[in-house]
Formats: sequence, structure tokens, C-alpha cells
Amino acid sequence: MAVAGTTSPVLALALVAVALALAGLRAQGAALEEPGDDAREVRRSEHPEPEPFSPSSQPEGPGEQDPEPSPPEPRTPQRTTKPKKAPKREKLVAQTPPPGKNSKRKGRRSKSPEKAASDDHSVPVAHADVRESCPPLGLETLKITDFQMHASTTKRYGLGAHRGRLNIQAGINENDFYDGAWCAGRSDLQQWIEVDARRLTKFTGVITQGRNSLWLSDWVTSYKVMVSNDSHTWITVKNGSGDLIFEGNSEKEIPVLNELPVPMVARYIRINPRSWFENGSICLRMEILGCPLPDPNNYYHRRNEMTTTDDLDFKHHSYKEMRQLMKVVNEMCPNITRIYNIGKSHQGLKLYAVEISDHPGEHEVGEPEFHYIAGAHGNEVLGRELLLLLLQFLCQEYLAQNPRIVHLVEETRIHVLPSLNPDGYEKAWEGGSELGGWSLGRWTHDGIDINNNFPDLNSLLWEAEDRQNVPRKVPNHYIAIPEWFLSENATVALETRAVIAWMEKIPFVLGGNLQGGELVVAYPYDMVRSLWKTQEPTPTPDDHVFRWLAYSYASTHRLMTDARRRVCHAEDFQKEEGTVNGASWHTVAGSLNDFSYLHTNCFELSIYVGCDKYPHESQLPEEWENNRESLIVFMEQVHRGIKGMVRDSHGKGIPNAVISVEGINHDIRTASDGDYWRLLNPGEYVVTAKGEGYTTSTKNCMVGYAMGATRCDFTLSKTNLARIREIMAKFGKRPVSLPARRLKLRGRKRRQRG
Repeated sequence: MAVAGTTSPVLALALVAVALALAGLRAQGAALEEPGDDAREVRRSEHPEPEPFSPSSQPEGPGEQDPEPSPPEPRTPQRTTKPKKAPKREKLVAQTPPPGKNSKRKGRRSKSPEKAASDDHSVPVAHADVRESCPPLGLETLKITDFQMHASTTKRYGLGAHRGRLNIQAGINENDFYDGAWCAGRSDLQQWIEVDARRLTKFTGVITQGRNSLWLSDWVTSYKVMVSNDSHTWITVKNGSGDLIFEGNSEKEIPVLNELPVPMVARYIRINPRSWFENGSICLRMEILGCPLPDPNNYYHRRNEMTTTDDLDFKHHSYKEMRQLMKVVNEMCPNITRIYNIGKSHQGLKLYAVEISDHPGEHEVGEPEFHYIAGAHGNEVLGRELLLLLLQFLCQEYLAQNPRIVHLVEETRIHVLPSLNPDGYEKAWEGGSELGGWSLGRWTHDGIDINNNFPDLNSLLWEAEDRQNVPRKVPNHYIAIPEWFLSENATVALETRAVIAWMEKIPFVLGGNLQGGELVVAYPYDMVRSLWKTQEPTPTPDDHVFRWLAYSYASTHRLMTDARRRVCHAEDFQKEEGTVNGASWHTVAGSLNDFSYLHTNCFELSIYVGCDKYPHESQLPEEWENNRESLIVFMEQVHRGIKGMVRDSHGKGIPNAVISVEGINHDIRTASDGDYWRLLNPGEYVVTAKGEGYTTSTKNCMVGYAMGATRCDFTLSKTNLARIREIMAKFGKRPVSLPARRLKLRGRKRRQRG
């Protein structure tokens, strides 16, 4: 007991000391858990990635703003506390490429929210090594459906939220279902347009445009951005403690990018216009930049997901990168590829083409020639990248001994010209996809639209037909180019002249020129025959063949013939299964398609491969899957119809012989070796071959449904007059004119009698 009594005071003192120590630790912990404002701001700037905010946060939306009778001027957010200064914008831009296709961007940006925040000393900025560049959600590419876009009010259906897509184009008649923007029904501060991403998404930026219109000027000059998880509770992007107001557009066509100061994670994003052009109304087109967060259980994500198993270089290539890629393909497949150029652009860039054949560099007798062209409009980039992917794919599949590709390469001489307008492409590439607008880089360096820069041969043919001079004075094929077009003073691009020389040199049978901004295959004629009309169906004599060729591409494309898909801009091509006669769409004089048909043997079509002319790099695998089968099937159509040789009695090929098909008022001609190819649909045809100095020959030729052209050869004998001329020329004499000889003989007899 004595021992216990002596030790209890010591234990009590020890317990008191422990209790005091614990109390001190609690106090320190509380201090760590409740830092001051400055400490919180510093921590946010060190870790800028936001957490998904709680739907129970206090709602902020347009309805809670103080109403004002007129649109306010863009205002600077009020200053509050003064935390640590944010990093400068220049450093951020230097270290992190903007959220587009390329790190080089020439497009218009508003004043950076980060910069504005640092000026006001109120909002921390994500560091460059943490910030991520996010792609567009897909308003322009239609990946975001109409059902995912909503607005407070609309003027009418044609100006609904579903029309508020970046670069969307209005129809010819703007007061219809297809107008050029979302326009609010009222001009006040309670208007908004929102997008439902249908899953948690890290939003990083907003791109806006004004209304596409020939007659009206409408655009938003400033706006707020709000995000939500449930579309009821909204959080406004802040500039410190005040709402951040972003600078909008100063005109209606140039896109303006605003990056959020800190990425925001949410499902919904809303744009709330705060001011607009004083003589206009609230109208805008937009694109949202964001990274969808991983969510394998998300139904909408699984339904829209598209992957590819092809190991290809899915990126946008500059001119130098394109040339390097061609070299890589040539080194991988040296036995079936050849790189050459057909000329130079206005800026001196070579127009490179790649030939794919089992005997590159030579025309094989009996083997048809095919070509793909892309980039006539420099800003229509998707076609260019699809052709570069096609080059890689054909090489890889040939090496893997894919029987379909091996047969195609061995039986066809394929030419691929990925960039007809490299000067224009370089402009578009520097601007990037979302900031390039609808037309940056479309024309050549000297301002010429290559697509309608070819000679107008339609008018020559139709005028001759109206005078009933065909076929004696003006043939129905191989119509000569007018002299004025060939003069140096003619407004003809160097690129156009290069293509004409290329097509005159090589006996192409079939070709496709890839374009963008729509999803349809257009076939000739592209020019209306009636005067003063802008739209009118104008078929060629080979209309049924062209319809089949167009449908062969459209029907094998993943989306072109899908009746459920949304129209790109203002035209619904589902009536003709994703195809259209060019003149019935819009008239174009001097198009490549019409020129090719009337001046050469080549049947040329325009293939519009996507609504977005310049899709984001992340969209290239899906676009490749959309078009891969179509690109191959269309090449295979070069083997439809009839083919053969036109020889003389000695077995030598007759060049420039005319091949006519009964009932079709359009002829073709044999190549330099006497071989020919005539595209025809299945059926029985009466075919005639004739050459200058030779007798004509006619045969019945049957075209079947199976792939592969029907062989139909001709042997022509020389006419008696041609034989006499040949014999006389051989002996150095010329044929005698019979009437002149008779007169001579009569004169002799008279002299003899006298």
C-alpha cells in the first residue's frame, strides 16, 4: 500500500502531461485543417485540377442576375482578395499547345482568362505542365446530337439550339428550317444555350462564331460560362470571387477561342450571352473543348465509340511531314510505289503524287489507270489525310498478302495526289481546325478556286448541239481546250495547268476528287444547261453509269446512306441515297468533273467525305473507318464495263481510235498502245470501233454483274484510199487526182488531131 501511495502522484502528473500534449496536437491539426484564404489559393494554384462540384452548391444562373434593359458592355470582374499572382499567359502558351489540331495556331483568341485573372490578382491558373489540351466535343462533326443541345428561347425552328454549331452554313433561303446559328427569341440577359455531354467531362474551352448570313449581322460580344451536373444547379466560372466574363466575337465569321482559367468537371455546360452587336441580336455558333472522363458503364459512350485496328499514322501532316511519309511508304514498298510530281504550286511547292502498281513507272497494256485527288481546296483537310492513310494501308496490306489488295495493285495502276493546293493547306494548317473558320486556305496563293478553274467545255458542246453541228464540227468527246485558256494572260492557276497536263498524259479511266464540308458524292454535269438557273438536274449521256459509281461509294460509307443521320448544313441528300447530280445541287462552270468527262476518257466524281472540313486529329481514326471500305470499293469500279485492244491487220495497236456505244452519245478513244476501257453498267451493248484510215468494226459486247471488265477486241483493216496513200508515200509519189488526169488526156488527144 505504501508503494502504491507513493507512485499515484507520479502517474497523475504523467497523465496531465499527456493530456496537454494531445490538446496541443489537436490545436495544430485544427490550424492545418482551416488555413487562411491565402493558403487555400496557393494550394489551388499548385493543384489546379478541379474536383467535380456538388450539385448541392448554391445555384447561379442567368435568372438570378439583375435584369438590365439593354445589353451591357463587357465588364471587368470586381476585384476581391489579392492572392498569389498567377503565371503569365506567355509562359503557358510557350509550354502548352492550344487545344486544336496543331501547336501552331493563327486563329483569333480573345484575351486569355488566365491573363485577365493575373491582371486582377484573383484567380489562380493551372500550370503548363499540368494543363491538358482537350479536343472538341463534336458539335461541328455532329458527334453531339441535336438532342444534346438546348436553349432558353429561339426565334424559330431554323434558328434553334441544334443550329448553334461551329461553321454551320445557312441555306440559300435563310428563312427556312436551315439557318446559320442559334438565335435567342429575346435579347436580354436571361438567354442561354447549353450542351449535355451525357457523361462527366473536363471542359477546358469554348469557341464562338456569329451567325452565318448574307444579309444580317448578329454575334455575341461577351458571355459567361456555367457548368452543372444535373442541369438544375449551375456554377459560373469565376474570376476570383466575381463571375468571369469572356470576350466574344467582333464579327460573324472568325472563330474566337476562350480557354477556361481552370478546367471544370461536369456533365453540362452553358453559355450565357452578356452583350451583343448593338445592331443585331443574340446569335452564335460554338464548339466546346473537353475531355470525357473514363466511364466504361456509360451507355452513350459505348454506342458512339469507334476504334480501328489499323496501325497507321493518324495525325495531321504539314507539307514536309507529308513528303516524309511518302518516303517512308516508298521505302516500305519499293517494288510497288513511285513518288513523282506533276508540277509546282504558285509558291513553288511541288505537287507530289504516289503511284501504286506492280510495275511502277510504266503503263501496262490492258491495265486501267485510276486516280484520287485531294486538297483542291486547301482547307478541306480530311480528304488529304484519308489519302495518306490509304497509301499506308495499301502498302501494309500488300506486304501482308491480303488477296483483295494484291489483286487490286497488280491489276490497276493507281495514282494518289493528296495535296493539289499545298499553299492553301499551309495557311489552314497554321490556323488549325477550329480557329480556321470556313474558308481560310480554300483558295490558291493567288486567290483562285481550283475546283472551278478548268475550261468551260459544256457551253461549247451545248451550243454546237443546238446548231446541230455534232458530231461533224464539235465531237461529243475530246473537246479541244479554247485558245484563250491556253494563253499566259488567262486567269488560270499553275496547279490547274499541272492537273490538265497530267490528265492529258495518262489515260485515266476513273477518278475521284475528295472534298469536305458535306457528306455526299456528286456526279456530273456540275453546270446547268438552262440560262439564268442556279439549280437544275443536268445529266450526262452516261448518267446511269455515274449514278452507279456514286452509289458504290456512298452505299459502303458508314454514314452517307444512313437515313437517321442529321444533315450537315442545309441539304438533305437521302432522297438519292447520299448521291446528287452536281448541277441540281448548285451550278459550277469549269469544274474538274465536267472537264475530265468532255476532254479525256476519265469519269470523274466529287466525293465529299465529311461535314467538318478540318476535323480534330482525334477524329481521324473514326473518319478512316467511315471511308476505308468506300475508298477501296470505288477503286475496284474501274474494272466494270468493257476493255480490249484495237489492232490493225498486222496486230499493231491503233492509237486514238474511237469507241462508240449505241444509244450513248459519248465516245472514248484508245490509248497510245491501242488499248481502251469503257465503263458500262451490266447489259448487252452494240460497240463500234473506228479509226482514221481504217474500216469500222461493230460487235455485240455483254457486260455481266461479276467484277471484271468484259474483253471486247477489234481488228480494223485499212481503207482502199489509205492503202493507196501508203503505197504512193512509200515510193515517194502522191495519189493522182482523176479529174485532172482526164483533162490532161483530152488535151493530148486534141494536140495529136491538130
